[in-house]
Amino acid sequence: MTYCLGIKINEGLVCLADGRITSGNQVTNAQKLTMLGSGNAQFAVMTSGLRSLRDKTLAYLERDMRKSHPSGFATLLDAVTAYCRCLRQVAKEDREQLEGSDLAFNLHTLMAGALPDDGEPSIFLVYPEGNWIEVDHRTPYLSIGATAYGKPILDRALTYDTAMATALKLAYLSFDSSRFSSADVGFPIDLATFSGTEARWRKAHYDYDDLRDQRIWWNEHIKKLAVDMPDGPWANELRPGANTAHLTVVSEDKS
Repeated sequence: MTYCLGIKINEGLVCLADGRITSGNQVTNAQKLTMLGSGNAQFAVMTSGLRSLRDKTLAYLERDMRKSHPSGFATLLDAVTAYCRCLRQVAKEDREQLEGSDLAFNLHTLMAGALPDDGEPSIFLVYPEGNWIEVDHRTPYLSIGATAYGKPILDRALTYDTAMATALKLAYLSFDSSRFSSADVGFPIDLATFSGTEARWRKAHYDYDDLRDQRIWWNEHIKKLAVDMPDGPWANELRPGANTAHLTVVSEDKS
């Protein structure tokens, strides 16, 4: 399992991928966010699923780029189309053998960027079957892997008009929620941003100790928010000593 996230906002893109690889009782680290292409034809690829499927599909895509697209793709959709073609080829070669070993062909992929002929940056989610969906302004993010834990904070706080600085914080908090509740998600993480005005990528790598201050701040403040939250109707009805005139009081009768 893993956690990868792509956010599209007015200022550009935010991409995050954790680095934990689990196999049985073994835990290792590996990069899941890869930059392909160069210059203004560079795009990001993040994957969740069997590592062997990722490596083989990306190897086929890079071979295709060297042979047929040496200067890069014109649009991100062109890159996605080429990737899907490579993914289906890998499925044709490996699916039967994997399923015979009780392994699923489970490669999910996020592809993000803005290539020379694109009107604006975008993100595509490619399914194992080779079909895809594109991010939209109403739900400005796509995620793969252990998505359930990191989704609520994004749904509550992220919009297309969110500032890049805030989107980076929300991306981290989404990962941190996943890390806290899923043993298959963890540090290190890779973060990348694409600025629409600069038309360039920036990428950084962070380990557990690098984000210590943010982790402590969030843990302390989320507890404080729970304490400071206005009391609900339960305060006068369910706490010890409260008025229970119109409630059912449950007691254990041992007689």
